Amino acid sequence: MKNKTLLIIGLVWPEPKSSAAGTRMLQLIKLFKEQGFSIVFASAAQESDFSYDLKFFGVTTQKIVLNSNTFDDFIKELNPEIVLFDRFVIEEQFGWRVYENCPNAIRVLDTEDLHSLRLTRQNAVKKNIIFDLSHLLISEIAKREIASILRCDLSLIISEIEMQILLQTFKINPNLLYYLPLFFVLKDQNLILNFEQKKDFIFIGNFLHEPNWDAVKQLKEKIWPEIRKQLPDAMMHIYGAYPSQKVLQLHNPKENFIIHGRAENANEVIINAKVLLAPIRFGAGLKGKLLEAMQLGTPSITTNIGAEGINANYNWNGFIADDFGEFGSKAVLLYQDETIWNQSQKNGFEILKNRFESDLFENAFTDKINFIQSNLEIHREQNFMGSLLLHHTALSTKYMSRWIEEKNRS
Repeated sequence: MKNKTLLIIGLVWPEPKSSAAGTRMLQLIKLFKEQGFSIVFASAAQESDFSYDLKFFGVTTQKIVLNSNTFDDFIKELNPEIVLFDRFVIEEQFGWRVYENCPNAIRVLDTEDLHSLRLTRQNAVKKNIIFDLSHLLISEIAKREIASILRCDLSLIISEIEMQILLQTFKINPNLLYYLPLFFVLKDQNLILNFEQKKDFIFIGNFLHEPNWDAVKQLKEKIWPEIRKQLPDAMMHIYGAYPSQKVLQLHNPKENFIIHGRAENANEVIINAKVLLAPIRFGAGLKGKLLEAMQLGTPSITTNIGAEGINANYNWNGFIADDFGEFGSKAVLLYQDETIWNQSQKNGFEILKNRFESDLFENAFTDKINFIQSNLEIHREQNFMGSLLLHHTALSTKYMSRWIEEKNRS
């Protein structure tokens, strides 16, 4: 009897040391491996020196080509039970080919975050206007993203806030959505450092992600000068993969503002920092480094956007402030007050224990996948809009892709 096969089509090759998206992908691979799936990871992207060696997980890798019928031959031969698309742009590119060549394969979309939410918020910040959910309804990206969700049998949503938006603003059938956040297990408490053992401030985040670059600019221009007036000996350490020249130009040792670039060991630099600062003005999904800071016992200060989807009714492991004057004063308070700092550290542990440990989700996710596999025909019958979109989109995308394929040949 053939093993169950999962095909993952990746936007990029996973880099867990560079971004939360890479960590997320490895967590999904682990979940499906535990369900007994043989896994093939395919991508048209170029691998980097920081790509994770998926063979460590027993995953087979396959390089594929955009707009090429070689993918059709590949997937027909593989004949997977499930195909997982890594972000909606991958479903747009390959979804119609999966639909044509493996119609009985369950199509799962891992959204990572709602791209339309992040980009619409970014646009509002640039225009200096207040973001409103109604802006999403006229967003071209949202139309593409929601169409992709409807075409799939199941979409994995990383944030409860985004679940609410999809259900209430876009009226998506709840059977098509599944809340599955990032997982974080509490560390051995003997490894956690105390108030006196930690020092300095830290920011960490992949600079290919626009919200991270914007956050560092806010730190440099508006927040750090005020903190430094009160804490002249403290250092602000900035870490992140793929820093551009404009990021590196902010390096200023005289101001104790240090740009390090990629961290060789992200856990090490976070665990040794006293406070993590994340003045995030726009974004979506979950901010993995804030959860990582909780795991490593480092309190943080962030905005409501940064904290979104993380703490629910639990107290934050530090402070949440959208006003950058307040942000700076809270940073100084948290850095100096050991009692507040200790309670903040405990708050972070409480959030992880009650909201993000993998044990809370693994069995229910397995049940959901098994249910869809056993009831696929009925499940699809209840998603008429999805089948309608799939029919028309498959045709339009198909002929555009065929045109590009012929153009490339000539």
